[in-house]
Amino acid sequence: MDHQTAGGKHRIKPARGFTAVGVFLLFGMSMASLAGITLVWRGTFLDRIWALNPTAYAQLAPLGRLVGAAFLLLAVALGAAAVGWFLRRLWGWRLAVAIIAIQVIGGLINLLRGDFVRGPIGIVIAGALLIYLLRPQVKGTFLPDQSRF
Repeated sequence: MDHQTAGGKHRIKPARGFTAVGVFLLFGMSMASLAGITLVWRGTFLDRIWALNPTAYAQLAPLGRLVGAAFLLLAVALGAAAVGWFLRRLWGWRLAVAIIAIQVIGGLINLLRGDFVRGPIGIVIAGALLIYLLRPQVKGTFLPDQSRF
């Protein structure tokens, strides 16, 4: 494995795709924040964004603030994972793995509910990302947790 010295510490060179995963986590945080904000506080100029996915809005809007709050919690989790990811903390890697594993489960649930398009697509995309995250080269990029989060 390649090492680089940063501040007197040996660090493993990030695996290929490291930055892309961190950006993906930040993008997910942004989208979850936007969805949460528009479901909790309706009637703002941000509501127009739902024109991109009116089916999702039709399914989520009746659930209102409760689902909006869940999206905001997801945004916090994704943001925390992104911070831990870029700081190369083991807890950041674990949180990212947990979030993506839940996404794989969500794809399986969609498939079992009869959604034969989104279910398999979700399983393949999240599954490929999960396989990437679980590679020893990726996990080895992260420093052991030396202090509590």
